[in-house]
Amino acid sequence: MGLRRVRAVELMCGGAVSLLALSGPAFAQTGGDQAELSEIIVTAQKRSENLQDVPISIQALSQEKIERLNAKDFVDVARHLPSVSIRSIVPGVGNIFMRGISSGPDGGASGSLPSVGVYLDEQPVTTIQGTLDIQMFDIARVEALAGPQGTLYGASSQSGTLRIITNKPEPGVTRGRVDVETNATFKGGVGYSIAGMINVPIAERVTLRAVAWNRLDPGYIDNVQATRTYPVSRVTIDNSALAEKNFNDVEVSGARAALRVDLDDNWTITPGLMIQKTKAQGNTYQILGGADLEVERFFPDKRDDTYWQAAMTIQGKVGDLDVTYAGAYLNRKFDTQFDYSDYSFFYDTLFGMGQIIVNNAGVPIDPSQRTRSNSLYTRDSHELRVATPQDKRLRVSGGLFYQSQRHELQSQYIIQGLATAISVTGWPNTQWLTDQQRTDRDYAAFGEVSFDILPSLTLTAGGRAFKATSHLVGFAGLRGNERGCFAPTRYGAGPCTNVDRKAKGDGFSPRLNATWKVDDNKLLYVTYSEGFRPGGINRAATSAAYEPDYLKNYEAGWKTTWADGKLRVNGAVFDDRWDGFQMLVQTTANIAEVRNVGQARVRGVEGDFAAVLGGGFSITGAASYIDAKLLENYCGRIDANGDPITVCATPIAPAGARLPLSAKFKGSLSIRYDWSMGGGDMFVEATGAQQGSSWSSLRTRDRFFQGKSPGFETVDLSAGAIWDNWRLTAYARNLFDSRGELARLTSCPASVCSRIYQVPIRPRNVGVKVSRDF
Repeated sequence: MGLRRVRAVELMCGGAVSLLALSGPAFAQTGGDQAELSEIIVTAQKRSENLQDVPISIQALSQEKIERLNAKDFVDVARHLPSVSIRSIVPGVGNIFMRGISSGPDGGASGSLPSVGVYLDEQPVTTIQGTLDIQMFDIARVEALAGPQGTLYGASSQSGTLRIITNKPEPGVTRGRVDVETNATFKGGVGYSIAGMINVPIAERVTLRAVAWNRLDPGYIDNVQATRTYPVSRVTIDNSALAEKNFNDVEVSGARAALRVDLDDNWTITPGLMIQKTKAQGNTYQILGGADLEVERFFPDKRDDTYWQAAMTIQGKVGDLDVTYAGAYLNRKFDTQFDYSDYSFFYDTLFGMGQIIVNNAGVPIDPSQRTRSNSLYTRDSHELRVATPQDKRLRVSGGLFYQSQRHELQSQYIIQGLATAISVTGWPNTQWLTDQQRTDRDYAAFGEVSFDILPSLTLTAGGRAFKATSHLVGFAGLRGNERGCFAPTRYGAGPCTNVDRKAKGDGFSPRLNATWKVDDNKLLYVTYSEGFRPGGINRAATSAAYEPDYLKNYEAGWKTTWADGKLRVNGAVFDDRWDGFQMLVQTTANIAEVRNVGQARVRGVEGDFAAVLGGGFSITGAASYIDAKLLENYCGRIDANGDPITVCATPIAPAGARLPLSAKFKGSLSIRYDWSMGGGDMFVEATGAQQGSSWSSLRTRDRFFQGKSPGFETVDLSAGAIWDNWRLTAYARNLFDSRGELARLTSCPASVCSRIYQVPIRPRNVGVKVSRDF
């Protein structure tokens, strides 16, 4: 239910919180006396290293930085990394893109696999349904690796990898923490968050670390009273029973536990278990050109998202070799309801669709559609790798990887009272049914060799040989689609099976790198790397399969520290070529399918800095500039060889068109002041961020009707104090209540649906958090 609207601006505390300091440095300090920037340890190359020694464009947000940013989930973190774009339409779920490598909205049941890999510790948690909503509590750090990471991280790391590293059990230590927070959203409701952690030895060589949380993100979108009259049936619908203020509440609860078992001095086993349940009401968008933070929905919009993962990591030594096994099983269930009446109304208005929406007596009825979907996603992954000692001149690492992903989807498009003769057989009131199972399997062998030609010059060569298979089976369609079925039914509860197809592919993804350690504080590198995504199968029985796509990356970067450790400047320039890239399109039958479009080119520069200014002041910043363009016309047709046709009078997307869902410029600047007072450590931090404009689609027709999402700026403030084991933080996110826009969308093709929606960022949100360590 919605929560009572409050005037959040009146609840602001005197000090305030941070938006997001993108570079996330750590400082060696005592109170306000900051001596130098401290070392940041990362495991981006699957070994512990100083961030400044890693020849990859990488940003790391420490636990301290994540807490100062008041990031609640991974979507909060990812939105503000300079090379990362995120499209989050459904609460708690986001489609993530890096370096502008995006062809538009995706994530359908039979759509492309993600182009950005997401890992929780050693295990992949990337899903076709979108990123897992992982609670950002007791997280050691987040690492963002820009550019193809296919050698070490595989198929869904085509344009980058995002890694969430949890705090591990600490042997011999008993301690815990409790966080309690309340917050309020301007023109919205009141929320809260409660989280706790405990680390306790339970035997001589066994340690448990457990975390639990519950939070309510307050709603801020009003579902206002409205009516709608269909021109053919003349039926008028009224949403008075569903009208509600702040109807998009989200409640999240979950727990995470890890057990460290030290078998001896060389071998450690770390099993872990995580579970989370998200209950979301309403939606997060408003009508473009309509009243502020208002929408008109005629049927319930709800989502229950529950997932759990069991994982195990085994680490040890065999002689001089470091051996690691990482395995996991992920299970995720969705149950969603969605108002699809926009589709019904506009198709009725333009094409008289209501003439065929009748009951058993042949009388036109209310043609409003709503959807009900149940989805089960499972992933089983295993990796075994071996590495030689890292202090040798010649270093070798390699391993084997296997994963199996299964997605079972059952989705009904319901019209109440629909005639039996036009309902899917055995599914009353169902005009369209999807009841399919998709299975993707990946097999890979990978390796990397590094050799120090000189003490300051290292060459690295690596690669990943892979094989991928995909299988789609089940039913998708209208009553009329049953005529093309196989016999007998091969999967599910549909009337029959009209798709049972397989696809496979294999290849090799190389990486070459040269690193020059100029001195102890400066490193330069050049890299050539490739990333890939497997192909797949479209759900329509008559649609062709789509092929793998590949990304070639040429990159040069620098890692530098100056002024006796008080200034850090890192960055990279890159030139990428994206060949045969996959794009989700609407066919003439209004069925979404994936096609290989052609070629795109992406060029850019990204960087971050951190500096200790003295007198308790510090400053951090990060930015990226990305120029991502289509190199060839996309005409929507293929030739006899299956290659895209690029010469046509009116292309669907012309050469030179900017790739969607990514701003050319994105950056932030954060200034912080630390001091000591009354036996406590105090801080105040202010951050400003700017994001440029972006398109939501690659298609010219969609751009004409939808328009472009404009650029926007935000400012965040925070203030806090630490006394002994107590912490107090007050914050204000989006201080000036910007209506920054994350995306635009419609319920059907933009040329048909004249109602366009925009997804605003959360309005001004203020809060207070109290923490206690014990």
